[in-house]
Amino acid sequence: MSIEKGAKVAVIGDGGWGTTLALLLHSKGYKVSVWGPFADYLKLLDKKRENPKFLPGVKIPKDISFSADIQEVISAAALIVLAVPSHFLRGVLSTIKKEEVSGSVILSAVKGIENDTLMRMSELIRDVWGEVKLAVLSGPTISYEVARAIPTTSVASSEDIRVAREVQDVLISESFRVYTSSDVVGVELGGALKNVIAIACGISDGLEFGVNTKAAILTRGLVEITRLGKILGAKAETFAGLSGLGDLVTTCISTHGRNRWVGEQIGQGKKPKDILARMEMVAEGVKTTKSALMLAKKHNVEMPITAQVYAVLYEDKEPKIAVSQLMLRGKKAE
Repeated sequence: MSIEKGAKVAVIGDGGWGTTLALLLHSKGYKVSVWGPFADYLKLLDKKRENPKFLPGVKIPKDISFSADIQEVISAAALIVLAVPSHFLRGVLSTIKKEEVSGSVILSAVKGIENDTLMRMSELIRDVWGEVKLAVLSGPTISYEVARAIPTTSVASSEDIRVAREVQDVLISESFRVYTSSDVVGVELGGALKNVIAIACGISDGLEFGVNTKAAILTRGLVEITRLGKILGAKAETFAGLSGLGDLVTTCISTHGRNRWVGEQIGQGKKPKDILARMEMVAEGVKTTKSALMLAKKHNVEMPITAQVYAVLYEDKEPKIAVSQLMLRGKKAE
């Protein structure tokens, strides 16, 4: 059963990615309503018809509505898209009863791993709401480009492939191609863990290292992601696809990537806490680094790049020392 054109769609999150998905869904003929936590900012969006903090320069059609009343936004929605920062997701979901979403398809567009529980976002959603009709969306999807209809590809994944195909039908367009997958573990881990490696690439950029260095970080970073993913039940081939390698490359090279930018600032000598204090947007990789290292230790998986990124972010290690220790690790075969 497909979601009919003209059906109501709720987008939970008024950041860059939430706004971008709202625009995409509107262009496909759906009635879109967006929830955000701050009523005053939503009034600004409604008046300006632009998201100046998170997606400047992109006009928002007048028939996309905004509300700080989450029950109003999700009421009678055929599809509910979750697009809030990962560390806020549990709190937001807890304001909604399961029966309020039982008739909706839930699409998680959130990339992260919860620090306290080490749950992926689909696990967190089911922890709060129980069994729901659920898919996740991931891939190399910089909102700046998607919102401007620059050709982009992504992956909709669900344990029930029929749900993934429903989401594929809803989102696919001339500029946004959607593939399906049943490997939810791999798709979610690829989307979350690439942000850690992007911070490492940013540090390399900030230190003014070269392409050789970035290629090494990307390649060995993908090895780390795949190594942990396989232990957690993902398929190795997923990490060679759009939600793995594709997302990793995009996040590590794009000048619009928040995680790479954070790393670059650190490489230039700024302190992580000072950088984060003045950011409007959320760099998911900072919190995900902590979760990733905890998962690595829990499952006895070697993740040296992740460990050094953690040391730089949380233990005030000098980036050049972290790089030196990576380079001088014990000799190994590839």
